[in-house]
Amino acid sequence: MVETVETYDGWYTLHDFRVIDWEKWQQFSNERKKQALKELHVLLEKWQQAVEHKQGSHGIYQVAGNKADFMFMVLRPEMKDLIDWKTELNKLDIAHVLTPADSFVSIVEKSSYTKPEQDSYTNPEMLKKLYPAIPKKQYICFYPMSKKRGETENWFTLYKNERGRMMFDHIKTAKPYTENVKRIITGAMGLDDYEWGVSLFSDDPLQFKKLIYDTRFDEVSAKYGVFGSFYIGSYLEEINIDAYFS
Repeated sequence: MVETVETYDGWYTLHDFRVIDWEKWQQFSNERKKQALKELHVLLEKWQQAVEHKQGSHGIYQVAGNKADFMFMVLRPEMKDLIDWKTELNKLDIAHVLTPADSFVSIVEKSSYTKPEQDSYTNPEMLKKLYPAIPKKQYICFYPMSKKRGETENWFTLYKNERGRMMFDHIKTAKPYTENVKRIITGAMGLDDYEWGVSLFSDDPLQFKKLIYDTRFDEVSAKYGVFGSFYIGSYLEEINIDAYFS
């Protein structure tokens, strides 16, 4: 019987993608625009309070390309908190011009192919990884992925030590990029269509291309990686929201 790997789970995560209907926004009166943005800022302040009380983190990004205009990345303690977050946003007047384009529901995850020396939920370094603050880097690269379950190549039929060997090789390839690229890995089995979500953060988007290119040659990616759509976004500071919609 193939041995599973224990996972350590932290904050629930939502990547929420929206397309802006600029034509509809231009039909708003100036007063309605002003009120809609004021209403949005009230909600943004509520999100910030969650950060200050260590009950989550969030980031807002302008998306390159035509897959979406906005990406919200949200971390919260419970799944119901993500549902409440989405409901509160959808109730705003400005939500009339924010059409949902895509989403990904997951949970911050750390897996271990070796037994930790101490309880991961009391280890300060592990807790930082399970309950992270979203890095305030200029750019984000998000993509979902799964491991192949094909007729000839099936990740889930490999023995644990073989999977571990490939994962450690993968980590070794990525290590030179850790200074310039931060990451948050989330698990989505049973929560969304893909099995994991990868969020990379850097001030230099070229680092995403270089990192992903190099790791594609790793056996774990070359033979067993299945990738979804890639989204690239630029961090939007909340104080610049009004200017963005002007």
